[in-house]
Amino acid sequence: MCGILAIISSDSNVNVASELFDGSLYLQHRGQDAAGIVTCGRGGRLYQCKGNGMARDVFTQDRMSKLVGNMGIAHLRYPTAGSSSNSEAQPFYVNAPYGISLGHNGNLTNGDELKKYMDEVVHRHINTDSDSELLLNLFAAELATYDKSRVNENDIFKALEGVFNKVKGGYACTAMLSGYGIIGFRDPNGIRPLLIGERLKDDGMRDYMIASESVVLKAHGYQVYRDILPGEAVIINKTDLKPVFKQVVPAKTYTPDIFEYVYFARPDSVLDGISVYRSRLLMGEKLASNITNYYKSLNKNVLDEIDVVIPVPDTSRHSALQCAISLNIPYREGFIKNRYVGRTFIMPDQKQRQSSVRRKLNAMASEFYGKSVLLVDDSIVRGTTSQEIVNMAREAGAKKVYFASCSPVIRYNHIYGIDLADNKQLVGYNRSEIEISNKIGADYVFYQNLNDLIECCQRDELLKDREVELALTPVVSRDDTIKSLIQRDVEIPPITGFEVGVFTGEYVTGDESQYMQRAESVRAANARSNSTASMDIIDVKAPSEINMLNEGDY
Repeated sequence: MCGILAIISSDSNVNVASELFDGSLYLQHRGQDAAGIVTCGRGGRLYQCKGNGMARDVFTQDRMSKLVGNMGIAHLRYPTAGSSSNSEAQPFYVNAPYGISLGHNGNLTNGDELKKYMDEVVHRHINTDSDSELLLNLFAAELATYDKSRVNENDIFKALEGVFNKVKGGYACTAMLSGYGIIGFRDPNGIRPLLIGERLKDDGMRDYMIASESVVLKAHGYQVYRDILPGEAVIINKTDLKPVFKQVVPAKTYTPDIFEYVYFARPDSVLDGISVYRSRLLMGEKLASNITNYYKSLNKNVLDEIDVVIPVPDTSRHSALQCAISLNIPYREGFIKNRYVGRTFIMPDQKQRQSSVRRKLNAMASEFYGKSVLLVDDSIVRGTTSQEIVNMAREAGAKKVYFASCSPVIRYNHIYGIDLADNKQLVGYNRSEIEISNKIGADYVFYQNLNDLIECCQRDELLKDREVELALTPVVSRDDTIKSLIQRDVEIPPITGFEVGVFTGEYVTGDESQYMQRAESVRAANARSNSTASMDIIDVKAPSEINMLNEGDY
């Protein structure tokens, strides 16, 4: 899972780097492993700054001052398949044809096939294990077939059609052609989120932003925005600054990844017309109903069994509060979070995840001592964090510790950009709920029902929310006499379902068993590469990307 961002300003004298940096801070939750910005100045020259670490660490004031140009793209990386090499920081770049930079959120599941195609057919060298580099080179190869000194919109759309037809998986991308403009496109199933926004300025000119989440658009004053649809692409040429949309390939489905609403997206975002915040409130209500029904089946009253509801900060707070209200049980903040420790399941290896849990959270004994507590978290993945949290609650004096997950049991890996674990490392793999309870040390574990979760993420129940209406339908700008240029005479299609393969093992793109085997071997190779004792030089990652010179030392 990554955060992507692109900006093109109507003012040729403006450097967009500072706004890209600010936007990256809004998307930092989507990737804390690496950050990168590429801008394009006059004459088509590109300027790059990227490296491992948080955005605030990579983008220092000195480095930012050297990123010039009124258009650019940014990327926040979350490593998949255990990779955290500096050479795989994005955006990636190829000089031919035309100079292309690309940022990618998602995972391609036919990487081996594409790598063979790159080698044997189009003769392009791939230097990393990143499927984003594959995607960029495929796009470049498709553009190169035109053999023209300059390309136009039709050429770019046709090249993207070739990309769509050869690539399998989930992806949302921003790209920039040197001296030309910016591009955004989304996979034909709409698995990964992508939105475009328009900002009308006082001089009547317009700026455009493409981003992973609506919160970035809203925070930067983009008054009009909508989702880029499955199989759709948009091109914004720097000369006329008029976004051109095209349904490049027919949408196969409209199935956003439901994990966005459970965990990954910010609560103040609206993705595909669905409010993340409202979805999480409904998750709390449904969870409360499941808990109540469980105790009724035992002829018990939930009020006699649970004294207090405590969230595991931060993502589960809204669900936990609504759960407490529905159960009529006090809600308390029992864990204090150290905000300078990242998300634990994002950590590249199990040892780091285990050691980070207690640095991340501290239990307040006053909220636990002598009480039967219900801990609410967004999900249970490997069980490492959950087990430590249960232990901390007991050490703080809890009489009983119940654990509730806003998502169903995660039994399978996520293959479209969230590197949870190999199946066998998942605590829910081949275990019953009782066995999971025993594994993490809880008195009992409550899970969300999958049908309930899907019901929480429907548009229809949320249409009275004005923010959702704005994201759902094309609208006019703040001046109703001026039509938004991102309007299109197209009906926003209904969501046909959700990507729920982590719970069912049935993925939107079909049987992905070969990809799963490849991912396991890549994780093993990365583990060897990261080992100080490793003598296998084949597995050693390049220390930096070789395509462009990074600004500064990382």
